[in-house]
Amino acid sequence: MAHDGQDMTGATSVIMDDLLGATGAAIAPVDAILDIAKDKLRVLLSENGRVSATLVEQNQTAAHGLAWLATYAQSLHEMHKWATALNENGRFGEVEQLLLQIGAGEYLAQIQGGIPMNQGEVLRPHDMGLTAADMTGLSTPAITGLVQNGNTQAARIRLVELMQERSAEITVGASGLDEELEMIREQFRRYALEKVEPFAHDWHLNDQLIPIEVINELAEMGVFGLTIPEEHGGLGLSKASMCVVSEELSRGYIGVGSLGTRSEIAAELIIAGGTDAQKAKWLPALASGEKLPTAVFTEPNTGSDLGSLRTRAVKDGNDYKVTGNKTWITHAARTHVMTLLARTDPNTTDYKGLSMFLAEKTPGDDATPFPSDGMTGGEIEVLGYRGMKEYELAFDDFHVKGENLLGGEEGKGFKQLMETFESARIQTAARAIGVAQSALDISMQYAQDRKQFGKSLIEFPRVANKLAMMAVEIMIARQLTYFSAFEKDQGRRCDVEAGMAKLLGARVAWAAADNGLQIHGGNGFALEYKISRVLCDARILNIFEGAAEIQAQVIARRLLG
Repeated sequence: MAHDGQDMTGATSVIMDDLLGATGAAIAPVDAILDIAKDKLRVLLSENGRVSATLVEQNQTAAHGLAWLATYAQSLHEMHKWATALNENGRFGEVEQLLLQIGAGEYLAQIQGGIPMNQGEVLRPHDMGLTAADMTGLSTPAITGLVQNGNTQAARIRLVELMQERSAEITVGASGLDEELEMIREQFRRYALEKVEPFAHDWHLNDQLIPIEVINELAEMGVFGLTIPEEHGGLGLSKASMCVVSEELSRGYIGVGSLGTRSEIAAELIIAGGTDAQKAKWLPALASGEKLPTAVFTEPNTGSDLGSLRTRAVKDGNDYKVTGNKTWITHAARTHVMTLLARTDPNTTDYKGLSMFLAEKTPGDDATPFPSDGMTGGEIEVLGYRGMKEYELAFDDFHVKGENLLGGEEGKGFKQLMETFESARIQTAARAIGVAQSALDISMQYAQDRKQFGKSLIEFPRVANKLAMMAVEIMIARQLTYFSAFEKDQGRRCDVEAGMAKLLGARVAWAAADNGLQIHGGNGFALEYKISRVLCDARILNIFEGAAEIQAQVIARRLLG
């Protein structure tokens, strides 16, 4: 497994001896530290034997830090599992070994010294009450070896050399997925390269909607019915396939990769909570792309606090009249149906009085975006994520058929929405991987082409370092995302796993875009360069589908529960 080479510290090989043995031996000590942190935080955050929401809020750094520590622990598990499976199949080559070695070495070092929750907030062990004595469990030969010899400059430079040699490969390193899923990846990578990537930057700069022709082509390829069961007109494929499709389309342009998200959410709502009649009416139409949905949940001044929604739906005979305001509604104008969350019980002030509707609307055009009676709206101008546009909506006695109350029962809306969170966050994590990969693609090409001081940028170690860490963290986020998808496909609860994948994926995408722009130097700040778009697109990933802080809090509550 060794590659002959010389790093800056005088080590004789780039790849460590018995790498799999070392990464395997590192897992139990990290899990033990995680258990110690959990025990300490249960004491800190509990009142009368139960975890207190007030104490969690007062000690957010510690609680959110636990979520990040658990995310790193699970990442080490998944990377070792990935590498072991590849090794058993004779596919654990030099690239894969370097990805594992660098990733494990870096994440173990961060667990010991500080995990970046974002650029300005670094979680230290003592923030969770961990003492120096608690941390001695990480002073094992395997962990010490990985920390000292895993993420070296020589390893990073060698990885980038191999990335240049194997530039025709779709991913940096084998994904570990089966042949069928890789065939799906190849199909959508080809499509993105031909029909998306060459045009995405102009769509962004001109703030254009993604052409309807692209939507029609995606519909023909089955994107909108990917995971909808075959008996309801879909392809009945796995959540893992949804990850691969979302990843590759988002690599072309996040707007295109996100087109399927609304269909995924709407279908999940209907499959889990709809009546038989609603399933028969809506699922085939969603799967074929005949009906395009949009999610209408958020309101001004509520953000993530969905329990305080004020938009009301009042009974009008057998039907409803909806009045209120919504915001941050993606792809609202040209869609046919809204998954609309509204308050049907005016005597409630929390989530218990909310209901979900499949509210039909007439698709609009540029001249008249919202032609339906009782509904008006305006565009929100945004930095990135522009291909579907964002809107504010106002409803004034907007008519919704009684038959379109999801499940035919009031007061179930919040619970129904919660059942979609796992799939939505897995899909968002996959989109984040695609955006990060786009940043790597663009930056790698620029670093090879751009000459400074008589040589290509990629020959400078600090540039190669950035590219290597992009590739490493993309694979880590990828494995964590696939793990959450596999758990979902097995019918197991995976809100924690999906949350971890989304939490890490969003940070990885932003880091990749930010470092990619740095590689471009001043040119990266010019709108004409694609990396400027990718930076804007990457930034939203830490906010939508659960802001990073909310995500970490939810993970922590579940870990301590």
